[in-house]
Amino acid sequence: MDNQSTNSVEHDYTEIVQRLSRKQKWAYGVGHVLNDVCASMWFTYLIVFFHFVLGFNPILSGVVLLIGQIADAVSTPFIGLQSDKNDDFWLCRYGRRKTWHLIGTICVVFSFPFIFSRCINCYQADQWAQIIYYSSFIIIFQFGWAAVQISHLSMIPDLTPTEHERTELTAIRYTFTVFSNVFVYGITWAVLHISSDDLSNQIGPKDVYKFQHIVLIGMAVGIIASITFHSIIQETPHDSTGPIRRNLRPASSFLRDIKFYQVAVVYMTTRLFVNISQIYVPLYLHDTLKMPATSLAIIPLIMYLSSFKVSLIIEKINTKFGRKNSYALGVLMGICACVWIWFGQGPNFVRLYIYPVSLLLGSSGSIMLVTSLGVTADLIGPNTESGAFVYGAMSFTDKLSNGFVVMAIQYTIHKINTPNYYRDVLSLVCGGSAIIGLLMLLSIRSIRSQIDDGRQYRNIQSEETFEPSEADSRVIVDNT
Repeated sequence: MDNQSTNSVEHDYTEIVQRLSRKQKWAYGVGHVLNDVCASMWFTYLIVFFHFVLGFNPILSGVVLLIGQIADAVSTPFIGLQSDKNDDFWLCRYGRRKTWHLIGTICVVFSFPFIFSRCINCYQADQWAQIIYYSSFIIIFQFGWAAVQISHLSMIPDLTPTEHERTELTAIRYTFTVFSNVFVYGITWAVLHISSDDLSNQIGPKDVYKFQHIVLIGMAVGIIASITFHSIIQETPHDSTGPIRRNLRPASSFLRDIKFYQVAVVYMTTRLFVNISQIYVPLYLHDTLKMPATSLAIIPLIMYLSSFKVSLIIEKINTKFGRKNSYALGVLMGICACVWIWFGQGPNFVRLYIYPVSLLLGSSGSIMLVTSLGVTADLIGPNTESGAFVYGAMSFTDKLSNGFVVMAIQYTIHKINTPNYYRDVLSLVCGGSAIIGLLMLLSIRSIRSQIDDGRQYRNIQSEETFEPSEADSRVIVDNT
């Protein structure tokens, strides 16, 4: 009798879970704006700035980016493991995720502006000496950037247990990512356009102060967004002894799961597609198509406007067609863009067809990235105690692969003397990454059956039931 009573208490209960309000969802979304603004500048204009403005050779420009990617890759697993810990340190009472987010924000704010400036009192020194100077700020920036990224991503499973709301939060997060990029490109276009005497001029050493203005404007908006995030989002205290934590899955368990590595490849190749296109589209426009400086803002702006449009419906696409079909749609659009770039040439392509190509690149990247993040959230499932570790591991593969691929591309420039080099990079590297990501995703068996562990989710308003339970249930209360 006592044993039956105990089992009833332990296994037969209902967890009340409130839906997030609209205010909370959008406040969560703005928490990554500072990172997004900096990432937009980092991936789109870092090599442009160091090569064409500061006069670094292509290899050293790639070295600068590689240093940052390695620093980020090394930081992410450490931050992920630390962020998952329940520490009694007084600062962590603010919230273990929010504490790391705050630390990262401070690091980013006080380091990033120095990266897009001349070396203070050493701008005429040897370029390798300048790299040491810039590396100190880059390492601090990348540590901070990783802290914000991992803590922000790992809050998704913490904030809500339902797949629908997790996908919605991911979509809102990406919407603000797109907004941040659109904002950066809009400001870049305005600064380059208004302050230029000749609109046909290309980027050069005289433009260093323009990049400083762009960075400072973007940082101001990012700081306001971060303050909004910290003011509204309240992190739920974590109690590993409570019933909601009884399904804790340690990091070592993920490392023994083949799906963990499959999802990592999907995430890595998706990031390669998005980041390589973001880095090399400006160089393709500048060197291959010989377009003016303002095009380096206009074309990326179009890419992210299309991303923004698609990001508004990604949640519905994922819900209606599923992860694999949604990702396949994004890959198909991306491959079409890569093929078009490969065959695109002549004045008509420069004047007209480059714009629909940019629309395809932006839309495909949006679909693939949000879907891959959704797959990662599916892998974590209810095991939110290890969420930061999983996101950190995914980011580790992403940063290292991006850094070494960019370094290889920059090094090969001297070996392959062709005017179509950046065209080939966009077509082959981006197209190949998309195909590999799709093949790996198709090889993954259903993750949901592994992570749902028999819980029933019942929406009080719609009486919609998900995955009938044998042991327990959660009642979801709409709080919008």
